Amino acid sequence: MSKHLIDLVDIKKEFDGEPILRGINLYIRDKEFVTLLGPSGCGKTTTLRILGGFETPTSGDVLFEGKRINDVPPYKREINTVFQRYALFPHLNVAENIAFGLHIRKLPASEIEQKVSRMLALVGLKGFEMRDVTSLSGGQQQRVAIARALVMEPRVLLLDEPLGALDLKLRKEMQIELKRIQQSTGITFIYVTHDQEEALTMSDTIVVMNRGDIQQIGTPTDIYNEPVNAFVADFIGESNILPGIMRRDRLVHFCGHDFACVDEGFGEDTPVDVVIRPEDLKITPDSEAQLIGTVESIVFKGVHYEMMVRTEHFTFTVHSTLCEPAGKTVGLSVIPYDIHIMHKSVPTAQKMEAAN
Repeated sequence: MSKHLIDLVDIKKEFDGEPILRGINLYIRDKEFVTLLGPSGCGKTTTLRILGGFETPTSGDVLFEGKRINDVPPYKREINTVFQRYALFPHLNVAENIAFGLHIRKLPASEIEQKVSRMLALVGLKGFEMRDVTSLSGGQQQRVAIARALVMEPRVLLLDEPLGALDLKLRKEMQIELKRIQQSTGITFIYVTHDQEEALTMSDTIVVMNRGDIQQIGTPTDIYNEPVNAFVADFIGESNILPGIMRRDRLVHFCGHDFACVDEGFGEDTPVDVVIRPEDLKITPDSEAQLIGTVESIVFKGVHYEMMVRTEHFTFTVHSTLCEPAGKTVGLSVIPYDIHIMHKSVPTAQKMEAAN
C-alpha cells in the first residue's frame, strides 16, 4: 500500500461566519487517483483550493509528507492545478504555453524542448507545437492545460471539474485519457466533480461530500454497492430507498414480506433503510415473484427501459431490457446479494408505517 502523501486533519473553513467545511479528515496516498464528489456547495472545490494553497483553513492542518504546509504559498508547493477554465495564454502557441513555467525556472532551451516534446506525446498532441491555442477544440485545449501543469513535474495535480465544458462524447474519451495519463506519470491526481459517472470511471478512491462533511470514502465498487447512508445511495446512481425492519442477521422485512439478504450486525427488529438498484430488480412471472406490481410508466433510455412499478407499499424504479406496457401487472424479484441495508438516516413514523 502506498504511503500517505497528504493528510487533511480536522480542516474547517468559514466564510463570513458560515461553515463551508465542518472538520474534514482525509488522507491521500502517493500515486492515487482521488475524486472529491458531491453536489454544488458541498465544499469539494474549497477543499481543493485549500490543498492548492489558494485558501487558508479557518482551523486544522494540511500535511504534505508529514510537514505542515498551511502557510506555504501555491508556487512553493509540489502541487499544480488545472482549472475548469484552462487559462491558456492566447498570444502563445501550444509549445510556448506548455513551456511557460519552464522558462520562468530558467531551464536550458534544450531541456525545455525535450520536456515539451515528451508532454505533447503524452497528451496526444504531437505535431501541434506551432498551433495557435485559440484554433484548438475544447478537448485539445484541455490537453494543453494538463501538459502545462504536468511538465512542471508536480507530485500532485489538482483538477477542478476540467471536463465540464466538453460535450458528452469528448467527456467520455477524456475520462479514459486522464486515467491513462495518471497511470503513466505516477502523479497523484485529486479530481473534483459532481458527475457520478466521471468519479466511477476514473477513481481509485471516491470521497463523497455533502454540506461540508465527508459522507463516505471508498473504492468505486464499494461506494456504488455498499452506500453507508441514503444520501450516498441516492447521489451515486439511481436507487430505490425504502424503509425496512432488520429481523435478524441476513433477514430483512419490507413491503410486507421477509427477504433474505447478506447483511449482518444490525441487531434484531431494528429499523433500517433498504437500498435496491433499479437494474437489480428482475421482472419475473407472477408464480416466481416476490412482489407484484403494476407498470405505471415506461421510458426508453437507449440501453434499457426505465419503468415505474407500483406495488402495494412502494413504487419501484426498474431498469430492464424487457419492455412491459403501462397498466400491465408484473412480478418483481431480487436476489439476497442485491439487497443493501443501511442504518436509518432520519427515522420517521410515516416510514415505519410503510415498512409494515
